[in-house]
Amino acid sequence: MKQWQTLQRVQILNHSKFLQVEAHTVALPNGAIIADWPWLITPDFVNIVACTPDQRILCFRQTKYAASRVALAPVGGYLEPGEDALTAGQRELLEETGYTASEWLDLGRYAVDGNRGAGTAYLYLARNAQPVARPTADDLEEQELLLLTPADIRAALAAGEVQILPWAAAFGLALLYLADAP
Repeated sequence: MKQWQTLQRVQILNHSKFLQVEAHTVALPNGAIIADWPWLITPDFVNIVACTPDQRILCFRQTKYAASRVALAPVGGYLEPGEDALTAGQRELLEETGYTASEWLDLGRYAVDGNRGAGTAYLYLARNAQPVARPTADDLEEQELLLLTPADIRAALAAGEVQILPWAAAFGLALLYLADAP
């Protein structure tokens, strides 16, 4: 299969570092041209499912503006300009929880919206997480740090307590890995 080709990009909104909108002219593999394809640019981000040596998963009970209620969330945050995803994940884990981890597994890089962009999610499983400092997060949301079992996370997923799709993907992928891990 052939990919679509971007022929032109025109910025139509520069709201902030958190949201820009472009209109793309794209060529489809069949030769058709779409002249006004909307494209959203938002910061790339990491979500980290951090697991302690005794198989407890660090997560937050927290609010999020787009969620319909208090939700269960993994550790995460935006990449800083020029920062690679793993470094961002390690920084976010330390800032938000005060933990570091000795083993990092890349769970993948995912487009948030397959047709409109909206940033890239980098997902990680951080194993052997240990507390080393006090959290220093400056997040806007209220957060309660929890240490849950994999069974607790599965139950939360099934009950709809994970309200944001990349969070559900991170937890689900991490649980698949943990189920197969020695």
